[in-house]
Amino acid sequence: QVQLVESGGGLVQAGGSLRLSCAASGRIFSISTMGWYRQAPGKQRDFVAVINSGGGTNSADSVKGRFTISRDNAKNTVYLQMNILKPEDTAVYYCYGNIKSGLYYSDYWGQGTQVTVSS
Repeated sequence: QVQLVESGGGLVQAGGSLRLSCAASGRIFSISTMGWYRQAPGKQRDFVAVINSGGGTNSADSVKGRFTISRDNAKNTVYLQMNILKPEDTAVYYCYGNIKSGLYYSDYWGQGTQVTVSS
């Protein structure tokens, strides 16, 4: 019914930048919040950033000032601009959307995209 597909991950040197994208498709009536989490090997999945339908944002302290979340409501797409990347940012990044596909809103997740930052 609903799919979220991430793109833009890859290998980058410390101090570099990457831009992740996540496009939602399928039977979508409305999207509330969209956001990003990340999971490093052997660790739990951690919150990175979130954006609501009005453009309000929040992000983890560890990425404040370096990562910027944005969205294009017309394209059902959320972005994560990552600057000044550090080796500790290495993780699989997952996007999610709180999406109304039927009567109710539910959380949908992408398959993840690998980000590797070399020192």
